Amino acid sequence: MTSAAVEILGLGLGILGWVGVILACGLPMWQVSAFIDVNIVVAQTIWEGLWMNCVVQSTGQMQCKVYDSILALRPEVQAGRALTVIVALLGLVALMVTVVGAQCTNCIRPGKMKSRIVIAGGTIYILCGILVLVPLCWFANIVISDFYDPSVPPSQKREMGAALYIGWAATALLLFGGCLICCCSCSQRDETSFPVKYSAPRRPTSNGEYDKKNYV
Repeated sequence: MTSAAVEILGLGLGILGWVGVILACGLPMWQVSAFIDVNIVVAQTIWEGLWMNCVVQSTGQMQCKVYDSILALRPEVQAGRALTVIVALLGLVALMVTVVGAQCTNCIRPGKMKSRIVIAGGTIYILCGILVLVPLCWFANIVISDFYDPSVPPSQKREMGAALYIGWAATALLLFGGCLICCCSCSQRDETSFPVKYSAPRRPTSNGEYDKKNYV
């Protein structure tokens, strides 16, 4: 596979990861109610997200309510909001930077500067993956700690929702895509760094023979 194809593959994985982060940010299923009572027949299911809470009735009806106060939110929710929004914006910047320096575009002349721009785009994708990993692991740690804490009532215990798994998948795509972009650009930079040597054309002397110094 050529370096350009690997670069496009890395860019595609980065875009998928960026879209996954946006999806995970908007979904209200970061925490869901746990069914640990003896009676598993429940009338409603509770979803908790970064922006709203939702209650799903057994009849299929769903009601959602956006959080009223930002300052009254728990620290993990505030951090999750801030980091996911930052990652969404950085992902857009990484997309534009990578497209500008990609081999398949002609925005910049081929050379070291073009490779450096692509490496910058891949680095931003890696940074996005690291940043979004913080709230995901924070939420997972809180859910697991509360689940095994005997002092927490069973009605308040939660399980990890689908948004966390989508976020982890998006993180893997961002990290892998960013690494592909950086590695491809570094290898291309090494290939073009070797100087090209040209030999002077051999010219015959006055007697019709080639000068011996041309063979040295």
